[in-house]
Amino acid sequence: MSAPERLAPGPRRIWLVLLLALACAAVLLIALPDGDREGGAACRPRTVASWSADEKVTGEFARYGDDTTRTDDWTGGDGTHSVRLPDGRVLWLFSDTFLGQVHAPPNPAGQPHTWRDTNTPMTRNSAVLMSRSGTLEGTLASPLFPDPAPQQWRWPVAARVEPRSPGSDEQVVRVLLWTRMASQGPWIYGVPLATEVATLSLPDLRVENIVKVSDQQSVADPEKRVLYGTTTVDDDGWTYVFGGTDAQATARPTSHAYVARVPHGRLADASAWEYWDGDGWGSQDTHRPVLGDGKRKGVGSAFTVVRDDGTYVLFTMAAGTEGLTGVTSYWACSPTGPWHGPAKGFQAPLPDDGAARQDTAAYNPQAHAALGGDGRITLSYDVNWLDATPASAQANISRNVSLYRPRFVTLRLAAAR
Repeated sequence: MSAPERLAPGPRRIWLVLLLALACAAVLLIALPDGDREGGAACRPRTVASWSADEKVTGEFARYGDDTTRTDDWTGGDGTHSVRLPDGRVLWLFSDTFLGQVHAPPNPAGQPHTWRDTNTPMTRNSAVLMSRSGTLEGTLASPLFPDPAPQQWRWPVAARVEPRSPGSDEQVVRVLLWTRMASQGPWIYGVPLATEVATLSLPDLRVENIVKVSDQQSVADPEKRVLYGTTTVDDDGWTYVFGGTDAQATARPTSHAYVARVPHGRLADASAWEYWDGDGWGSQDTHRPVLGDGKRKGVGSAFTVVRDDGTYVLFTMAAGTEGLTGVTSYWACSPTGPWHGPAKGFQAPLPDDGAARQDTAAYNPQAHAALGGDGRITLSYDVNWLDATPASAQANISRNVSLYRPRFVTLRLAAAR
């Protein structure tokens, strides 16, 4: 006999049973995600079940970049994004890039590293083509996207193949671009200015035009300027475009994530963009963040989102010093959230450079749909030298060229317990 039956015989027992039932229902409601805009069986919490370093893809970029016979190709870069083209090739896009030639080890310090001259010029963006079989074949003329004005430049972010216009049989490549301007102080990587969209023809990848879809120069505080395009996700006829702010106050800041949406085929049409305002989709003037409290919850300035088994999963560097190598995750039933987390991610392995490991950091985790499949998700992350003085950082990543290249991991997600 149960305790309730012993303590409450007769009618009192019935009332107590009802109260217990209501209490259990309340517990169930508390256990469910609060305020999800979508849900049901199609969306369940997801977490990282396993992961491993992807030596094959990491090694391919090392092979290509270490080729000492090349004199005008990619040897290192960050801001790694990719898109599979209709003919099966993969277009890889990078932000700040070193071209030129590298030299076989030892380097001038006697270390066993492939190296480049410290006066090697850097270009603000580049593109590298990979064959259907996964072999890197060549670098397009750089920069692929010209500077919009003196002391300004363009960094490519997410890219996708879409119809030239809704319903069209002709396809083009759309590349989202972040426009930035040189500055001093905490903005050593440039002040954010605008989000643009470039249209590339197929199959020759010629830049046809570049249009501005979001101008942020009227926002007085640079920390409140939002650049869109760090990642995109398709769902139900829409392309969801995620973006974020740049919090420059600390060494590993926590920024806010935003989301906009565009009908398929209209990424280059600024009038077609709609921005989440906290209650619905409206104009950019009313956009509101979907993730970030400025402390424990939030994103780095670059992050990625995938959809797995009906659930949206976001990967970003962790907040605080943990974010020097730690990648964390969030999940949601809708692009607009609410986002739950931070949750389990992985520790990004850094290049084996002896004492230099304490001076390097990982950043910009990005998913690559062109390489995933069969339940696997392939993510890249970039590696750089921790130094606020550009000349010093360049000297260190030049003495060991492996310090400024993407590295890859393969992971699987599972239902969170």
